[in-house]
Amino acid sequence: MRLSLRARLTLWSALATGLAASLVAGGLYLTVRQFLYLSEQQQLISNVLIVQSRIEREIDRAGGVAAMQWMWWDLARIADENSQTQNLELRLVAQVSGQLYARTTSRFPEALPLDLPVNIYSIQNQQQLVAVRTLRLGGPEMSLTVVADTGTLGRANNAFQQAFWLLLPITLLLALMAGWTVSGRLLAPVRQLEEAAREVGESGDLRRPLPLTGQGDELGLLARALQGTFGQLAQAREREQDFARAAAHDLRSPLAALTARVQGSLSQPRSAERYREDLQEIGTDLERLSALTTHLLLLSRDPGSVSKQPLALRPLAADAVDRARELDELADVDLEILPSGRDIQVMGDPVLLGQAVWNLVMNATRYGGGSPVLVQVEGRAEPAGPQAQITVSDEGPGVTPEVLAQLGQAFYRPDASRQGQASGGGHGLGLALARRAAEVHGGELQLSSTPGEGFVARLVLPALAELPAVDTPAAPAEPA
Repeated sequence: MRLSLRARLTLWSALATGLAASLVAGGLYLTVRQFLYLSEQQQLISNVLIVQSRIEREIDRAGGVAAMQWMWWDLARIADENSQTQNLELRLVAQVSGQLYARTTSRFPEALPLDLPVNIYSIQNQQQLVAVRTLRLGGPEMSLTVVADTGTLGRANNAFQQAFWLLLPITLLLALMAGWTVSGRLLAPVRQLEEAAREVGESGDLRRPLPLTGQGDELGLLARALQGTFGQLAQAREREQDFARAAAHDLRSPLAALTARVQGSLSQPRSAERYREDLQEIGTDLERLSALTTHLLLLSRDPGSVSKQPLALRPLAADAVDRARELDELADVDLEILPSGRDIQVMGDPVLLGQAVWNLVMNATRYGGGSPVLVQVEGRAEPAGPQAQITVSDEGPGVTPEVLAQLGQAFYRPDASRQGQASGGGHGLGLALARRAAEVHGGELQLSSTPGEGFVARLVLPALAELPAVDTPAAPAEPA
């Protein structure tokens, strides 16, 4: 069974607490033990000096080391002269004529060699300290060995172990309780976010605000990421719904017209000329259906599916102008490449941006009242970075501010465009597609117009490279 996140956090916190407590206790134990050991060593050295002074005094009274009187001394009596040294075990060793002679107290450890070098030793299994010191009294060299009991260290060690194994379970239990409480409080916002996300899924309202988005911690980042994801899903769903409504709205009439034309043509015999006229009308309707379908598909594309590549804007603008001239030989459409726009490039989808520029040109030629149309390509150095611009302007009747505010919305067509619908008018998707293309590429579509003074559509996109500085007045523009 997989543990919950709260249980895992609780266990990890208890484990970390137990590990920290063990490390602190171990460090404290080693520190205290070392302190006690050094204290025992200092005490032993002090006692050795006391015993040494007594032995030296007794040897002087006996006539020196060579007199061998010390061989029959009661070393226990010497140790018992002071309460500080009465628990010590003593041994005197002297080398006379190449032989070692020793005198010990009754409980002196027998395993200690007679020729131990001068130093301080520790007998671990017996919890004893041994100090060896040389006595130089003008005769044969004599060594004094003193053994002291270090039971204090052993008792301290046992006391520490008992306290540690008693307090460790209590510490772990308290850590589990504290970890369970703290993890519950920490995970409460996560549960709140989970419930809000579940409610969003159940209600289908993907734009519903989520809690915690105003916080600056990791939970706030998670909430904002979820909010952004839900927003993208909402946009994708809206695009699908718009596409479905658009298809149902604008495909119904052309399909009905096609059906009526075909049925009318087949209802009775007609002349070849009449059939030719009917087929031409059907072909016109099919072209409009094809253009409408292309616009709908491009408008519904997901930004993540757009394949971008370095793209020069000059060929796109030139292609749109050439196509407009081919459709209407009398159309007055000119292309002007400003010096800053000769080599300007953007990262973009050639199909989507090409269709956007074409829509702007066709919008100007269709609704510009036959006035001249000018297409300009230029680059600008802005504080936010270099920008590329394609501007399509006409000198037609323009639009009112009320109409201008709604242009660019899918399927919005002012009265003038509706009157032109029968004679090849649009579907209200041209500017919407251009605006959508600009947004997908990180730019924007700027529209401006004054009634009676023309209409200007400007496609602004982030440029690929820094633009060279262009002194004013600029060099003459390059005509198409």
